[in-house]
Amino acid sequence: MKKAQAAEWCVVYLVCAGVLMMVVVPLLFFFTTAFSSVRDFENGMSRMLPNMNVGLKVTWVAEERAYRLEYQGKDGYKPAMTSGDMDDIRRYLLDILSVSMTEDAIAQKMEPAKTGNAPIEIVLKKDVLRNFVVFFKVTNKAEEAFVNSIVVVLLTILISVTFGSLAGYAIARYKFMLKDQINIMLLVVRMFPMVGISIPLAGILIKLNLYDTMLGLAILYALPNIALTSWITSSIFLGIGRELEEASLVFGANSIQTFLRITFPLAVPAIAASSMYAFLTAWNDTLSALILTSNHPTLALSVYQSVGSNMTSFQYSAAGGVILVIPALVFTFIVRRYVSNMWGSVSL
Repeated sequence: MKKAQAAEWCVVYLVCAGVLMMVVVPLLFFFTTAFSSVRDFENGMSRMLPNMNVGLKVTWVAEERAYRLEYQGKDGYKPAMTSGDMDDIRRYLLDILSVSMTEDAIAQKMEPAKTGNAPIEIVLKKDVLRNFVVFFKVTNKAEEAFVNSIVVVLLTILISVTFGSLAGYAIARYKFMLKDQINIMLLVVRMFPMVGISIPLAGILIKLNLYDTMLGLAILYALPNIALTSWITSSIFLGIGRELEEASLVFGANSIQTFLRITFPLAVPAIAASSMYAFLTAWNDTLSALILTSNHPTLALSVYQSVGSNMTSFQYSAAGGVILVIPALVFTFIVRRYVSNMWGSVSL
């Protein structure tokens, strides 16, 4: 019996390890690409973790009065450039090897090769933020797109939480005609693909002068999330005792004050979970933004477009992808405690 249980656990661990490798390995290569130099990417990605240093062999060529640089690859040193102009060397180090140094600092590092009449090996540190800076420079309207994404996320959360929580409260507390049918219809709305909603909604937004605006895009993202929010919050509201609300009314509070001061705070875990889904929907979408915007893209759309237009420097697009991932991780980390409480888990 114990051998059978041990075999079962071995299978479980192997499956979990396989799934973990399928997720973690591509992510490691993705982050490595985001921190790689142009030369690293051109030579092929052979590391799962980024190399933050660059090895160089420097030789002083007296006949040409120039330095010959060789960079360290996986198969030894390979020719890089030969120049006596420190500005050319500085730009090569910055643009090709992602090393940010002043001309004086470069000259000081290479001087021993000239005075000693022998090749020297030096190690230079990469500028880890280089690809992120270049992404905003080479990607059209990247800074505006970042701001647009923040605006559309905030509007989506506001619309989804406001209308969804009110709908959830009504479903949980009041009896009215077709209540069950409306509840099912909310679920049906959630089943529609975003692209399918985007196309007819584009015509409506054009008539309302909301096409290519963050408000119009937020309305699209909020439509399925209102339904999801109402489902999540209604179950939480059902678990909140009516006695608390009745006691608040007895002590002189009106219905709105009771909802805001008593019911709503108790439903914060459900609101947090709903806002997380709304955030991820609005922050990561590309196809709907492609349909409903033309001159005011979101960050996800800018990253998507940069991949197609910048294949020779994919590391800059990868850096944009990292910029896209970080806010989602931060927001999820912030609301995780509320989501854990909603499902009865222990907060850490």
